[in-house]
Amino acid sequence: MSERASSAVLELRALKFRWPRAAHDCIDIEEFEAERGERIFLHGPSGCGKTTLLSLLGGVLVPGAGELRLLERNWASLPAWQRDTYRAAHVGFIFQQFNLLPYLSAIDNALLPCRLSDRRAARSRERFSGPLEQASHLLEAMQLPRALWHRKATELSVGQQQRVAAARALLGAPELVLADEPTSALDEERRAAFLDLLLGACRESRATLIFVSHDLRIAARFDRALALPSINRAAAGEIS
Repeated sequence: MSERASSAVLELRALKFRWPRAAHDCIDIEEFEAERGERIFLHGPSGCGKTTLLSLLGGVLVPGAGELRLLERNWASLPAWQRDTYRAAHVGFIFQQFNLLPYLSAIDNALLPCRLSDRRAARSRERFSGPLEQASHLLEAMQLPRALWHRKATELSVGQQQRVAAARALLGAPELVLADEPTSALDEERRAAFLDLLLGACRESRATLIFVSHDLRIAARFDRALALPSINRAAAGEIS
């Protein structure tokens, strides 16, 4: 492995993925790397594979061919339970549909990563007294009123749920943060504040951020803007 490759948080080589019963691959990427602390803005038209790629990067999906490494570990070499454990320790997800647990409060949803991963909890204690203090800091920074912290996720608005999901992803300073259209439900003022927090938190912890959005107005705030069709050869054909 080259010196540059060994410094990369993410490494993709000859990566291919096809949904079951699909006639064609929807992901076909010859090579891609993301360095530690790099903040990448990923964009492209609907259907070019953005959300599928995020699921592959986070080990939710496993490629059909090629190699995808996170922190030099090949996702495909891990059984499902080890992928779950490794993801909990190293990856923060901000899902497009949030994926909050409906029966938990906002604060308990934000605390989940440190309850699932001792490593994330230990990293939280490096700068805060513990996960609860960091979760409180993140929710305050996201401008979620304290009066809402103990409400169930189902009692929050879409924008409020989005902010809780972001706090959850950042808790415990994961090395990789994957964000799928995280600003879509925020107004312009809250969008700017959200980006300030997200980019600042990733900068402080040297987390690699892959941020998917259609909003090209914010692309300049990232280290690199990448159109997925420029590296995904499957995007030139029919994509599922």
